[in-house]
Amino acid sequence: MKELTVTVQRFDPDKDKEPRSQTYTVKVNDGARVLNVLHAIHDTIDPTLSYRYSCASGQCGSCAVLVNGEPVLACMEEAKDNSTIAPLNLPVKKDLVTDLVPRLATMAHLVPKGTPVVPTKEDIDAIKPLRDCIECLACVSVCPAVDVTQFLGPTAMRQEMRLALDPRDSGDRIADAVRDGLFTCTSCQACWKVCPKDIEIPGKAIEKLRSQANKRGFTFPRHLEVAAMVKETGRSVTREKPTFLEQVGEVIEPYGPVKATVGFFVGCMYNNRLPQTALDAMEVLKRNGIRIIIPHDQICCGSPLIRTGQISFLDEIKQKNIDVFQSRGIDTVLTMCAGCGTTLKNDYPKDKPFTVIDINELLTKYGIEPPAKLPVKVTYHDPCHLLRGQGVREQPRQLIRQVADLVEMPSICCGSGGGVKSGLPEEAAALGKRRDAEIKKTGAELVITSCPFCEFHIAASTDKPVRNITTVLLEGYREKDTKSALKH
Repeated sequence: MKELTVTVQRFDPDKDKEPRSQTYTVKVNDGARVLNVLHAIHDTIDPTLSYRYSCASGQCGSCAVLVNGEPVLACMEEAKDNSTIAPLNLPVKKDLVTDLVPRLATMAHLVPKGTPVVPTKEDIDAIKPLRDCIECLACVSVCPAVDVTQFLGPTAMRQEMRLALDPRDSGDRIADAVRDGLFTCTSCQACWKVCPKDIEIPGKAIEKLRSQANKRGFTFPRHLEVAAMVKETGRSVTREKPTFLEQVGEVIEPYGPVKATVGFFVGCMYNNRLPQTALDAMEVLKRNGIRIIIPHDQICCGSPLIRTGQISFLDEIKQKNIDVFQSRGIDTVLTMCAGCGTTLKNDYPKDKPFTVIDINELLTKYGIEPPAKLPVKVTYHDPCHLLRGQGVREQPRQLIRQVADLVEMPSICCGSGGGVKSGLPEEAAALGKRRDAEIKKTGAELVITSCPFCEFHIAASTDKPVRNITTVLLEGYREKDTKSALKH
């Protein structure tokens, strides 16, 4: 037996004006789950505590709660000392019990065709990745679009895709999905990462529904314009100044000994809109022993097309970029755009002839020359395509702490992804405003991120300056050089 102390959020809408926190200490067996802790509280201390459970084996979804802010199944999550347990971000009926009925009532159901149809093995295999949902609604509780729009949520989209693949169903699931908010998803992938059944809703459902919607003519005009631009120019954004590729040669040598050689994939935003940020990154790489090969015939990675369902010429784009880097004998491709990185890593063929590494991963792998510590308090925005798309969380923080004082804030979507900023600017603005509120809570003077789309959007949503990690590192190096020159 061991003793654990936990804090539980309590709320009775009939009696309380707002939620309150209550702390309990209980004795449980080693390896106890959160549900065991709730049972111990209820049975030995406070029988008024309300929570929901049924199977206690991870199959029904009834006991989903937030533990330290993250959705989990209480019956599967190991209990830890000093944890906080709260309800999912859904309407609360009492304490940890949320009202699931309104959301579940919107779920589509199979409408049988007049003539019986037997699914083939291929049909069953296509449906299989989507059918394990236990309707816990953990995904809905973390969906940023649900907070600011009428979006029915990720599990509703999963169900629409499941039915769209089922030959027995007679419904028009593509039109239904569009009606229910298909294009409001920001591709943040939060739903997938909290799903206890690991259902890849963005890639296996939403992007596939958008592809079918594109064939039916549902794609937003602005998204069509972006696809036309990619097809015509190889870039998804317009050129507003001399581009990065126009300002650099094909090979950039480091200042000192070579630690590694990489091919650099610049991406559309850093090439056409934010070239100075990419140039700053090159300086940081040169200072830290990285030899950089930059193929000038590279083009858009295809991410804007994948996220908006416009994939008719996607394979040509992928092959073009693969050939460009392979022809130079490059075995490691470096990205500094989170969207490009997750696309090259996850959406390109698994047998591509190179590995892909984010700049934060590269710099922490080989180590950096310590910069001067800048007298500024900063906060860091996790780009969705870096944190959840690539699993890169600690590396940016390791770099930032070497150059500034870091104050954390919740890792939530800023609203710039999934085609939302261009297609649904009001939704993007609402999510940007929510991001700004969290920035203000930190008291930070500067926002740091590692994605050009996040950088652009957050800068338009807050009065704080927004910088890329490498730009801040370069400022630290310049400060160091200035201090060194003054000493000599």
